[in-house]
Amino acid sequence: MKKSNLVILSICVSFCFNPFVLAQNAAVVNGKPIPLAKLTRMLEKSGQMNSPDVKEKARDVLITKELILQEADKRGLTKNEEVRDAMEQARLSVLVSAVFEDYISKDGISDKDLLPVYEKVKGQFGGKQYKVRHILVENEKLANTLQAQIKGGANFSDLAKTNSKDQGSAPNGGSLDWVTASGLVPEFAQVMTTLKAGELASSPVKSQFGWHIIQVDEIKDTPTPSMQEVKPQLVQMLTQDQNWQKFKFSEMMEKFKSKAKIQ
Repeated sequence: MKKSNLVILSICVSFCFNPFVLAQNAAVVNGKPIPLAKLTRMLEKSGQMNSPDVKEKARDVLITKELILQEADKRGLTKNEEVRDAMEQARLSVLVSAVFEDYISKDGISDKDLLPVYEKVKGQFGGKQYKVRHILVENEKLANTLQAQIKGGANFSDLAKTNSKDQGSAPNGGSLDWVTASGLVPEFAQVMTTLKAGELASSPVKSQFGWHIIQVDEIKDTPTPSMQEVKPQLVQMLTQDQNWQKFKFSEMMEKFKSKAKIQ
């Protein structure tokens, strides 16, 4: 073996197995270092910085990526026109999303945009609230039997715990806590809103879930919050609207074109 080749081999071996080099990188793949910073970012995103198992899996992902990149380059795929076009399209897609999100967060949402959403949903934030409990059963016969027992003096809470198939409220004596009419199925809400505090519905109510025995414990009026008070919720609702997204994207592009010098 020529002396020059021995020198090169010696340098490579020294580089790959140098403890200092390995300490500065997550791994070294065929002489190509993977910076430790990449591994750190992955662990930070996972929220499990101190998990050895997660760390090893993340390191393996980085090694896999590097092996794919090296193999693609070795096979000449990174010079293939179709592959390069696809890579550019993927890169552009990521940038489009990033630019649009940044535009929306800084320039895209005004109170004028939020007002129609607020007017549409503000009733859900205010108005009457009901502290209500129910017993949900599968058939009308059992519902009528339990209704009669309650009217005869049986404890509503005890019957709910032993009979209601709503496992979310049954352990709490059938209590749904404070609710609004808009948050319930129409059949339930329609009856609930006719009751006074402390009143039991005159008969069971049928909905898509079964038969409900309904009792209202308390009623209170909640003032409608201002648009500014519920602004975070309104922004979330608005940004999930696909039609609004399309409109805002067109608006963004028009602004970009108006400021650009296009020949």
